[in-house]
Amino acid sequence: MRNGFQRIPQSSQPRERLLEYGPQALSDQELLAILLRTGTAQMNVMELAGRVLSVFPSLFDLKLASRDELQQISGVGQVKALELVAMIELGGRIQKALQPKIGKVRTSVDLAFTLMEDMKDYQQEHLVCLYLNTKNEIVKKETLFIGSLNQSVAHPREIFRGAVRVAAARLIICHNHPSGNPTPSENDLLFTRRMKECGELMGIEVLDHLIIGHQSYVSLREEGLWNS
Repeated sequence: MRNGFQRIPQSSQPRERLLEYGPQALSDQELLAILLRTGTAQMNVMELAGRVLSVFPSLFDLKLASRDELQQISGVGQVKALELVAMIELGGRIQKALQPKIGKVRTSVDLAFTLMEDMKDYQQEHLVCLYLNTKNEIVKKETLFIGSLNQSVAHPREIFRGAVRVAAARLIICHNHPSGNPTPSENDLLFTRRMKECGELMGIEVLDHLIIGHQSYVSLREEGLWNS
């Protein structure tokens, strides 16, 4: 015992188990212990979590618990009760949350004109990815690179990492040519081919690569350069 609190062997501490095995491997008691943070002089945090779950034996029961009911449990003071109530409410809101949408891709023309307005004053190349769901709704728009588009800087793993993070079904690559001339370079074509190949391996379709110039654009798919 240290500072009035019982110690748990480090190998059994829920935070350490979370770090090593991930949240799915933890029991309800261990997850609750992490939220409670500390126990009392009479019981460690795992024992306190077990006591809470003995009063509310299912997570459904715990979801309906009021602050007053939580405070009646020995070891759960006002602060812990408020934190648990806040956790329950936030969990419910997360469960109901929908993935935000920031528009829908209908045609390459519409998208290109929007991007021309966004990118018209850029003095450097910007590589932007639009991550889409199965309905072609944009779930995320992200600028991934600023600078010359080359194989060492614009690596597919960074692009597809973002796609996996938002569970995208497909994506569109966009970048600008500050010169104003949207004609694709050989490097642009090589990069596009590499992206397509990676997408086929990962099951994430690369729909198009748009190159934005000054009041003009090139869609590699529309121009028949998709397989060049």
